[in-house]
Amino acid sequence: MQKKSLLLALALGFSAPLWAQDVNINGTGVSVEANKAPVHTAKNPQAIALLPANYHFAVPGKFTVAVAALNSPPLTVFSDDNKTLLGSEVDIARLVADSLGLELNVVPTSWEDWPLGVSSGKYDAAISNITVTKERKEKFDFATYRKDSLGFYVKSSSPLSKIEQAEDIAGLRIIVGSGTNQEAILLAWNAENLKKGLKPFTPVYTKDDAAQTLAIQSGRADAFFGPNVIGAWKAALTGKTKLVGSVDGGWPKAAHIAVTLKKGSGLVEPVQTALNGAIQNGDYAKVLTRWGEGVESIPQSEINPAGLGD
Repeated sequence: MQKKSLLLALALGFSAPLWAQDVNINGTGVSVEANKAPVHTAKNPQAIALLPANYHFAVPGKFTVAVAALNSPPLTVFSDDNKTLLGSEVDIARLVADSLGLELNVVPTSWEDWPLGVSSGKYDAAISNITVTKERKEKFDFATYRKDSLGFYVKSSSPLSKIEQAEDIAGLRIIVGSGTNQEAILLAWNAENLKKGLKPFTPVYTKDDAAQTLAIQSGRADAFFGPNVIGAWKAALTGKTKLVGSVDGGWPKAAHIAVTLKKGSGLVEPVQTALNGAIQNGDYAKVLTRWGEGVESIPQSEINPAGLGD
């Protein structure tokens, strides 16, 4: 298992010892080793009282949450046992579970799996950097917990210095996740460019972070477009990439990341109350600050706000 961890670290462009060292992102020093200790919060009687009597949790007595099984710090990262997921997403899930008086049950899964898993009741929720969108609100309920800030990152030696608007992506090969709001933004920009007679961009889909890093460093891709905090972490850790532009996740409007729940399950109100309780008592700030995400904090959780496409 340790050999596997080392190989992954090398593929990502940094050594295993460096992985545990402090990283400075958004003006905050972050240490995966120090952040292994969980942040807990107190039970929230108001949130517990809102739990519907007829709701059946996926696992009785537990809050079962789908979280992306990726080494994408600071959002998600496997501990040195290659099994335990750490990161801000897991910490947020724990705050909700604690507030509801439930044990947290994290299920590492793929991005493609969470929609069906939440809809079928396999998971009570998904916390996987999911942006509120008009289309998703047709099938899911959302309780927000973070601003959605996206970033364009390129190889440090790249001549590209600015990617901030539609015309900037013309002719570029850009790494983006399939089915994400990032992809939706790029496709909308591409449509604008084609109407103007500009060259189309080429989406580059990769399986994992190692493949993303290889594509950028080998020149098979010109840029990565994704969560800004993930790009900032990689850039700070290796020095091999740089930020060349930021975009709101709900372009052209702001959008938020949210706990995602089955529509009509009755969980969205208690989850929102749980999040607001953690915001008010300071535990929410502890979580985001220790992962370098304080700049993406929100003053309160909202239910099903306007999102991408609204």
